[in-house]
Amino acid sequence: MDFNSRNADAIEKLSLVGGHTCLDFTNTVNLRESRRFRDRLESYGDLLNWAVHAGILAAGQARDLHSKADRDPDEAAAILQRAIELREVLFHIFSAIAGGKGPRDEDLELFNRHFTVAMSHACMIRENGRYVVGFDCGQALDAMLPPIAWSAAELLRDPASARIKECAGETCGWLFLDTSKNHSRRWCEMKDCGNRAKAQRHYQKLRHQSKAGIRSSTRPRGA
Repeated sequence: MDFNSRNADAIEKLSLVGGHTCLDFTNTVNLRESRRFRDRLESYGDLLNWAVHAGILAAGQARDLHSKADRDPDEAAAILQRAIELREVLFHIFSAIAGGKGPRDEDLELFNRHFTVAMSHACMIRENGRYVVGFDCGQALDAMLPPIAWSAAELLRDPASARIKECAGETCGWLFLDTSKNHSRRWCEMKDCGNRAKAQRHYQKLRHQSKAGIRSSTRPRGA
């Protein structure tokens, strides 16, 4: 997919390691706590690309929405701002939970406003012999937002939310649901933040050994 997005390749390569759609959505920011902060959702096209990547929208539906957005760029820009607002309030809520705290009342209030809009599109559908919540958004430009809000509501009411963690990477800020056997997962991805931390520890160890060697070689004999 492209949708006239300069972030298309980066979005396609974004790891979906959150374990829940809403957490993956918060992870569309790279290095959240760093001066190298990078927001992957810079345009409505980026939002469409991520929704296809995350399995929320089919490629054909996304192409139709992109065509509609071209005809109504102001509305598309407003939807992008709503999406960013939803993403950030979800980050605040789930980051607080990961830190062992309760979400702030104002964050829950803001999320509930998004959730109310999402539920106005909700419907029951039959899927594989059972009934599930679906969303009848038609060709609404915000068609990707109700499933994200619903994902967050489901996670909030799930006891498993107690296992939400924030990556231990110093500047990462990614969130994930720890489903490891002994609940010891620390990193968004071991190959990324985990290896970076491992390399940093190794560097600090060598640096400490080097300093210790210098102190030993400069100590007066017989001291």
